[in-house]
Amino acid sequence: MDFQILCEGEEFPAENARALERALQGFVKTDVTLAVELLFVGGEEIRRLNRELRGIDKVTDVLSFPALDGVKGEAIFADEHPYEIDEEGNLLLGSIAICCERAKEQAEEYGHSYNRELHYLIVHGVMHCLGYDHMTDEDKAEMREKEEFVLGKLGITRL
Repeated sequence: MDFQILCEGEEFPAENARALERALQGFVKTDVTLAVELLFVGGEEIRRLNRELRGIDKVTDVLSFPALDGVKGEAIFADEHPYEIDEEGNLLLGSIAICCERAKEQAEEYGHSYNRELHYLIVHGVMHCLGYDHMTDEDKAEMREKEEFVLGKLGITRL
């Protein structure tokens, strides 16, 4: 197994996490299971995080907290990141906070399902944890291509 999605609660059922893990399999060359922690938070909590960590005092949909630098498009090996290995032997890529309220609003806004929006936000967060970003048009296009590839493997399309 290449990826492990760590989450608790009912917002993202275990079968969804396992399906996402399978869709991410082989995405990164690695010799260790790569783990991402999902946290589902309310509007006030994500606003607080956004304000305190980014200096932006507003509710947002997703915040990513990558644990590794310089890994975009690179192989990730355990011996190169010994301090990010957890008790189970997984290499922690980072944490992702998702505001479910905002995800529901955006799903309605964009005219697609909450399930599609939630999966998109999670995959978006995973891409950030893997070093992808959307600061330039070129970076944004590259990141979107990677996101759509993973979502496509899950059978989740824009429509």
